[in-house]
Formats: sequence, structure tokens, C-alpha cells
Amino acid sequence: MTGTGKGGRRGRGSATIQDVARAAGVSAMTVSRVINGEKNVREATRAAVREAVDRLRYSPNMAARSLAAGEATHIGLLYANPSAAYLSQLLVGALEGARRAGCHLLLEACESEKAEEQAEAARRFSSTEIEGVILPPPLSESRVVLAELTAMGVPVVTIAMGQPADGSLNVRIDDAAAAAEMTRHLLDLGHRRVGFIKGHPNHTASEERLQGFAAALREAGLDPADAPVEQGYFTFRSGLLAAERLLARHEPPTAIFASNDDMAAAAISVAHRRGLAVPGDLSVVGFDDTAPATTVWPELTTVKQPIAAMAEAALDLLLAELRGGRAGGASGHAERVLEHAMVVRESAGPPRAGLRADARSAPRPRSAVKAAL
Repeated sequence: MTGTGKGGRRGRGSATIQDVARAAGVSAMTVSRVINGEKNVREATRAAVREAVDRLRYSPNMAARSLAAGEATHIGLLYANPSAAYLSQLLVGALEGARRAGCHLLLEACESEKAEEQAEAARRFSSTEIEGVILPPPLSESRVVLAELTAMGVPVVTIAMGQPADGSLNVRIDDAAAAAEMTRHLLDLGHRRVGFIKGHPNHTASEERLQGFAAALREAGLDPADAPVEQGYFTFRSGLLAAERLLARHEPPTAIFASNDDMAAAAISVAHRRGLAVPGDLSVVGFDDTAPATTVWPELTTVKQPIAAMAEAALDLLLAELRGGRAGGASGHAERVLEHAMVVRESAGPPRAGLRADARSAPRPRSAVKAAL
């Protein structure tokens, strides 16, 4: 456990720059400015930092010197995501970006949705020498985590934050536009009963994708209220359950748009179990272009979200923040919106005339559904 140098029990060099920052009531960036003799620090602040340095017997290490030179060496990434495929691409991008920039990346998992456990995960970073934190979804929208990191004076870059606050840093795609584009593709193929599987309700991207879906339906003169929509949670299992509910309807959809590839792959699995040909009897499309998109049969038509590139962009944005000398993100808002793309493969086609409605709508035996789960 990292202490604050009570009674001088730490040896020289044991205290961290974060220890000094907490003792002086400033950010780690401010400590670095004082140590390196920069002039844009108030005298009262400078005196408080020097007093904390002397009391804790702090010896500036390579991390502090690198920070002063504009090269953050310790970056934290706090993650929790129900999709292993999404997380894999995210980590690959972050690790590649860190390697390219010469940074050390500290990974910390937080799977809990409980506020106190999320806060504790954020506080664990206070015992390390991180200069900034990257927050991918869903933690990018955790007020508790953001509040803890802000209180510690740690700069933060969020990924896919729906409504970033003033002074924040964010990287995202236009989820609504991407979902609308995919929906138009299905409509252009001739589908009029398009089902939709929503993502986790705690993710802003889930709502934006639903809004894009609804907007494209309205453009085509269709009422979004009539569209069959089921709740998912970005997991394969939730996609199975949602697809079963969609295909058990009296008028099942001729196409299903799932909010991520895991759930789309699950929908294809359900179609196969029901004896439906994809895309002959049912078209299925996804979102993200992660590993499941090309490991299912047929391969998924999907929206390509540049997940790895978003992680690299977040790291670049954070490094620019640190090099710019902004303390705690108090300056203006900065956001990068990366381009998405639609990847057309084999899982979507025109609706077949004379669809086998009996095969679509016949309820599955309970035992068969349970066994598949």
C-alpha cells in the first residue's frame, strides 16, 4: 500500500510523484513543473510542493523526468467489456501505441458494476506512477471512475463517451450514422421487416445505434415503432435469447441487425437451429468487425469500427495532453471522430419470396433452447 511518508519511514526515492502531489494538494503535472524549475507556477504552490518533496524525501525518477520532457512513461488503461473480441482489438491497439510511443502501459480490470468497486479500481492507480488514464467503454461513462481520477488530478481520455464534458478528451466514431448506413443497406436489399438487437443499456453507443436504425426506417417511410426490437447486452448469450424472441414472433423479421458481432453471430446460430438459411431465409448483420465476423458461417456483413485505431488515437491524445502541460484537463474539449466503414460479406441478401413463415415463427421446444444456451 502506498503511504505518504509518515514519520519519514520511506527511504529516499521510495515516494512517488503521486505521493508528493497528494501531500501538496496539486496534480502530478504541477509537481513535475516545480521540480524542473518551470516558471508558470504560483509561488505558494511552488513552496507547498517543495515542502512535500523535502518531507517525503522524494527523489525524482525517470518517469518524472520523462514527463517533464513531454514523454509520459506510465499510462493506465482501466477496462471492462462484455465482448472479448472488442477487448482484444482494443488492447492490441493500446499496446501497439504504447510500444510506438515508448510508454509503459499499466492494465487494470474492473468487471463490477458496483460504484464502490469501480471507485476502488480507479484509486488503485494512485499507488502507481501513472501520468494519465485511458477509459474505454463502459467505464468511459462511469461517473464514479471519472470523479475519482479527476480528484487525483489524473488526465483522462475516454473512448466512445457519448456526451463528453467540457474540458474532456474523447475518441469515438459516429455510431448513429454507422447504424443508419447499415439499416439503409438492408432496406436497399428489399427488407421491410428488420429486427434490431440493442446493446447494453449502460452504453451510450447502444442508444445511438438504435437512433440511427430508427432514423433510416423513417427515411424509408417506415414507422420505427413497428420494428421488432429486443434487448441485448453485447454478449453471445444475450444475442441467442434476443434472436429467439425475434424469430418466435407472429410476424418475424426477414433481417436482423445486431448491435455487435457477438450478438449477430448468436443470431446466425439461432437461425441454423431453426432450419433457416442465412441469408436465403434470414439476413443477419452486425457491428464492430471483430473476430466473430469472420469465424461464423456465413461471414458477417458488419460495420467496421476501428477499435485498435481508436485505442491508439486515445493514447496519442493523452500524450498530447501531457506534453501540452494542461493540468487535470481544465482546458478546452478535444475529440477525435474516426471513420467507420461498412463491410459487405455473405450474411445479408434480398428477402426470399414466399418465406417459410412456419419455420420462422414456430416456437422452439424449451429443451432445445436451453441446450443451446
